[in-house]
Amino acid sequence: MSTFNYQIISGYMLLRRCWTHRISIAPVGLRARCYSSARHHGITLEKPVQSYISRSSDPFINLSIEHYLLQKSHPESSILFLYVNRPSVIIGRNQNPWLEVNLGLLNAAKTSPDSPSRIENEPPGLGDVDLVRRRSGGGTVFHDGGNVNWTVISPAATFTRDKHAEMVTRALRSCGVGRSRVNERHDIVLDQGTSDFTGAWGPDDDTHSTPWQSSTIRPLKVSGSAYKLTRARALHHGTALLNSPNLHVIPSYLRSPAKQYIKGRSVDSVSSPVGNILLNNDEFIQNVQREYKELYSGAAKAVELGDECLEIEEVRKGHAELSSLEWTYMQTPQFTFSDLPLKPEQKEGEIDYSDAKFRLDVRYGAVTGCQLKLKDSTTQQSERLAQLLEKKHVHEITDWGALFKEAASESAEAMDMAKWVQSMLSIPH
Repeated sequence: MSTFNYQIISGYMLLRRCWTHRISIAPVGLRARCYSSARHHGITLEKPVQSYISRSSDPFINLSIEHYLLQKSHPESSILFLYVNRPSVIIGRNQNPWLEVNLGLLNAAKTSPDSPSRIENEPPGLGDVDLVRRRSGGGTVFHDGGNVNWTVISPAATFTRDKHAEMVTRALRSCGVGRSRVNERHDIVLDQGTSDFTGAWGPDDDTHSTPWQSSTIRPLKVSGSAYKLTRARALHHGTALLNSPNLHVIPSYLRSPAKQYIKGRSVDSVSSPVGNILLNNDEFIQNVQREYKELYSGAAKAVELGDECLEIEEVRKGHAELSSLEWTYMQTPQFTFSDLPLKPEQKEGEIDYSDAKFRLDVRYGAVTGCQLKLKDSTTQQSERLAQLLEKKHVHEITDWGALFKEAASESAEAMDMAKWVQSMLSIPH
């Protein structure tokens, strides 16, 4: 026999049948949504307060679970989701991977030695590194086993940009990290100044200040913030830099060689000095879970999730989308690449490209225009190259030298230009 649940919304009683069929009865003009109470590998979407922790280190799976929880959970519920990813570079929804990431390093370990995209100076020890475009905004971050990623999903009506950064800061201070605070950008930093203060600056003290703030010494950023907001829901997530063994090589991955040659409409990352908090993952996780329970009364023990969540259709589809090259590269906002070094303050639309020897216009990852002006190149060669490149996707171009040759641009100057473009734009295959 099926069971019936009753819920009062805005003075109306909704009859919901949650079994093999779901029925909602409501007056005309009132929309009601039925949230299944069935469990999917321990996920209970209707529960008012939920807590999950992932066993998977796959960034595509974890971000897909996160999106599933955002999209399918009850709009009045609150959710904590914690996970640790394998080495990966995560860019924001509206960012340009050619601008933010040294793409040649990502999969250098498996790039063929004779590939034109081969990078010889790979930082040792990392091997292959995933590139993921997440669905939320914000800047680029590096994930590895020394980072714990925290996500809180809550009703939009009660959300503030500081609320959950303050929660994590209280957790850090409970671990003895008194120098932690929330800054004006809603990030968590560690102050590096000196102070005569000898007491304990704990979780009950102001989370936006510490006795070690300094006007001359920049704090170390240890957890950024990114958001995804919908009409009813708010997602806030961050990456706590606890004990990463890769601090010395992270800058190599987040420093694109093409950065000064690209101008476009993407959201640029804001560079900040970073440092390890020097906590182990388990201690941080336990304290964040405790602070979450205090903030949202009624939180039960965290449910473990993992790769089995791919059996959930929405998670499986999300994973397929996030891991596709189309999502990673063809969602890139419009940009122009040229051989002219640009200054950060120069704005798109105000740049004179008349002296550029090579210019490439790109929209959603596809070439929309190209210009080649070398001493020994002809107008016909430039037009031929533009024809060859028209509507090609930049991430699919594996050999720029071959394209230049096909356009009959085989001079030493042209081959040098092709080699340079290859080093700036190509991704390893």
